[in-house]
Amino acid sequence: MNKDKKINALILCVAELIVGILLLIKPVGFTSGIIICAGIGLMVKGLLEIIRYFRTSAQTAAEQRSLSRGLIMLLIGGFCAFRYQWLMAAVPFLGIIYAVALMMLGVEKIQTAVDQRRLGNDRWYIVAISAAIAIICSLIIFFNPFATTVYLWVFTGISLIVEAVADIISFAMNQQKA
Repeated sequence: MNKDKKINALILCVAELIVGILLLIKPVGFTSGIIICAGIGLMVKGLLEIIRYFRTSAQTAAEQRSLSRGLIMLLIGGFCAFRYQWLMAAVPFLGIIYAVALMMLGVEKIQTAVDQRRLGNDRWYIVAISAAIAIICSLIIFFNPFATTVYLWVFTGISLIVEAVADIISFAMNQQKA
């Protein structure tokens, strides 16, 4: 793994850890904040697309479709920023999306663990444990034994923290070997 990929992987682990902690501290507030920030970001991007449309030649603007993309981004962004409560009502669905992503991450880690084993890395089992944790956490979310959305987000926060710590340990152990 080259140096840039290692740094990016470590940054992703730290970001995962921070998000997990924030979800534990204030799950509903953090999730609302993320939705609002995403909405504001979309609105800014939409405005930039609209400005680009009017600053570009008519032929190029017609081909790029910046006006319609900008307007769509403004509408979606406004919905996220000003009607985030509707999206919060969809949080259980977002939890399922997270579980699918976590399951795919676990399967990807299985590939990495098997590759490391085949390449003779003695610490392949660390990635395999991380893969098992990811898959187990995703299955728990799929079966959703939680009574409320808040508990689902707390569990999601815990699973993010556990995943991040496992990934950081795996990263550190592989650095020592290299």
